[in-house]
Amino acid sequence: MNNILKKYHLHSGFIALIGLMLATRVHHFGSAFSLPDASLAVFFFAGMYCNRAGFFALLLGLAAFIDYAAISHFGVSDFCVSKAYIALVPTYGVMWLAGHYSQTLTQTSAIELTRQCGLLIAAITFAFLISNGSFYLFSGRYPEPSLAVYLERAALYYPPYLIAPLMYSAVIFAGLKLIAALKASANTADQAL
Repeated sequence: MNNILKKYHLHSGFIALIGLMLATRVHHFGSAFSLPDASLAVFFFAGMYCNRAGFFALLLGLAAFIDYAAISHFGVSDFCVSKAYIALVPTYGVMWLAGHYSQTLTQTSAIELTRQCGLLIAAITFAFLISNGSFYLFSGRYPEPSLAVYLERAALYYPPYLIAPLMYSAVIFAGLKLIAALKASANTADQAL
């Protein structure tokens, strides 16, 4: 019975992550009418809770499909689709692996939460360097790349790139902690009967 419940929670959590990606992937930084992209947080939590390679591949395919549909059917700009698009595989791989590693941080102490947050920030930063750096170098949009121009552009795009997944992660972590507390409370009440 315990295995069935674990599979149910795994699948329902994965479906929730897919729903979050579907709801937010259309615009990277969000707008007045859409939420910012949650893909980095989705890959992080998928690595944490659904750490099977098939899930990673499914999420990669879903991300590509959403991008295709957004560009071809919903008028979203194709500016970011270039030769550098393939760099999203290691970008999301970093988030997936960081999520997988974060499973080892199981305590809820302030030190463990600080480590978890540090790991998440480091993963997002590394993901940014991969995706943003590869776009700058390989997209063909910048014919004469220079470190000074890259740093100027990175300073512009890094804050929203960092803030959105941190925001989603804080909400998801709080939700998971609330669910765990409610389950523990229900178990304690059941044992008291």
